[in-house]
Amino acid sequence: GVLHEDLRLLLDTALPPKRKKVVLGVGDAKMGAAVLEELGVQCQTGGVVAELMRGIRLHFPALVRGLTAQSAAKAQLGLGHSYSRAKVKFNVHRVDNMIIQSISLLDQLDKDINTFSMRVRSWYGYHFPELIKIVPENSMYCRVAKFIGNRRELSEESLQGLEEIVMDSAKAQTILEASRSSMGMDISPLDLINIESFSRRVISLSDYRKGLQEYLRSKMSQVAPSLSALIGEVVGARLISHAGSLTNLAKYPASTVQILGAEKALFRALKTRGNTPKYGLIFHSTFIGRAAAKNKGRISRYLANKCTIASRIDCFSEVPTSVFGDKLREQVEERLAFYETGEPPRKNLEVMKEAVVEASEVVAEVKRRQEKKEKKRKKREKRRLEALAAAAEEPAENSVMEAEENDVGAKKKKKKKKQQPEESEAEPEPEENGVEEEEEEEEPLPKKKRKVMVEPEQQEEEKKKKKKKKKKAAAQDSEED
Repeated sequence: GVLHEDLRLLLDTALPPKRKKVVLGVGDAKMGAAVLEELGVQCQTGGVVAELMRGIRLHFPALVRGLTAQSAAKAQLGLGHSYSRAKVKFNVHRVDNMIIQSISLLDQLDKDINTFSMRVRSWYGYHFPELIKIVPENSMYCRVAKFIGNRRELSEESLQGLEEIVMDSAKAQTILEASRSSMGMDISPLDLINIESFSRRVISLSDYRKGLQEYLRSKMSQVAPSLSALIGEVVGARLISHAGSLTNLAKYPASTVQILGAEKALFRALKTRGNTPKYGLIFHSTFIGRAAAKNKGRISRYLANKCTIASRIDCFSEVPTSVFGDKLREQVEERLAFYETGEPPRKNLEVMKEAVVEASEVVAEVKRRQEKKEKKRKKREKRRLEALAAAAEEPAENSVMEAEENDVGAKKKKKKKKQQPEESEAEPEPEENGVEEEEEEEEPLPKKKRKVMVEPEQQEEEKKKKKKKKKKAAAQDSEED
């Protein structure tokens, strides 16, 4: 009802001072009513305005200076992306899309494993037909067929491994006796290799199905803990998948949730004016199976009511917990006992009060843990930043130290160059016996020192010659004076 500030500013600046004669064309009636209430400007809404707005939108790049069709298309695309992004939940732990995909894959795996297991039965049944009646379970049959291989090679030594697979010593002994008196045909080694390879694939699919079921259970405990506690992970995931999302399921009334999955039977009943279905996907729950035939419709209606409450709690609660789901499950159990024994159940108000108290305690504990985790994460982040800062400072200090060392080294080299001739003059004379260590004889002298190392007699002669030259030069100078 309140006009947006930006729109009010735009209309104030765009409209002329005489507003009484102005009729503003607005495509939306609610917007027109808001403009009339806030600014007192008469607004017109109708088919003509819609056509006019459509034409302006079509020729908008030609009407606005500097706006091209390409930039307008980019703006529309950006607006669409922003709208879609706003519809997506950013909490990755509460994304129900993964539940929809995993439950669909789980159903597909069930169909494929059943089909492949029947193929293994019919293939290996030519060789060992009695095994089908002894081991009726599909996954176990594939494991036994892979373990036995050729039934003629089965002996007492392999009885222990067979017991580990079937987990029954009597059944393993029965398989051993049946292999000795089997009426199956002989089979070639190549056929056995193919059967074993196919059995291995079926076993791997069964193992993957178990892992996928664990993943679905953990995902449901994060996204919809109350619904999974009430009706089970698989049935709850099927309800979410059939509805499209947890939000859509929360919007459904209890009557729709009750027959969700039985739409075909519902429309057939409406067409033929027969009895409408009493339950859909919730039929797979254990509550309906435990109820008597006359009470199945009543308990399905009550269960659908509780499923709706649980889905809404999961969808709109900040910290989802399974407390409400456990309490709702207790209510369904009490109602089931009421139908059978007549014992009156507790009132809904009492149960919900208990659930709110327990849930508040659980939420406080969860928030406390989250705060601890956040503090630990901040500490780790702070330590990491300090370590990075220290690592960044070390190279700078090392570079400064290296520069100082280079300067000191250069000065030392210059001093050494100056001191080299003086050291060469001040070198002590060798000992008279001329005995030197072997290591000193083996080490080659540097080139500069080789030039300086001269016999002492030659040095004295050179000094005398220099003195004589100096005396002659001094005498010539005195004569000239």
